[in-house]
Amino acid sequence: MFDRFKRQEESGSIFSTMAPMADVVFLLLIFFMITSAFVLEPGIDVTLPRAVTADEQARDRYVLTITRDRTLLLDDEIVTFEELQGELERAFAGDAARFLVIRADRDVPHGLVVRALDTSRNAGVDSLAIATEFLD
Repeated sequence: MFDRFKRQEESGSIFSTMAPMADVVFLLLIFFMITSAFVLEPGIDVTLPRAVTADEQARDRYVLTITRDRTLLLDDEIVTFEELQGELERAFAGDAARFLVIRADRDVPHGLVVRALDTSRNAGVDSLAIATEFLD
């Protein structure tokens, strides 16, 4: 008759009290897996300049990113200007269908972008574009 007044420690195993917590952890895991799949751009903080005449490019491409602190990234790999020409020559060897997109932060000095353009032209890159943010 007084079995229902027993304390929880006496009534069963520890797994009966852990089940709700396991459900919550499982739901959190599913939530983070689903929301992390929607990240389209890498976590490189670049504020692109704005342009009214921007076109969307759909071809196979390489991306050269120049950050505000003047770091160069070729498809998320950090490179220096000395390494850039060799990396571009290897990337574009025998694949003329690809092109290079330069994503430079709007606070990067113009001379640095010109240097990147010049280096890519010396590496044999014929098709390139400069990424901008489209204005409506």
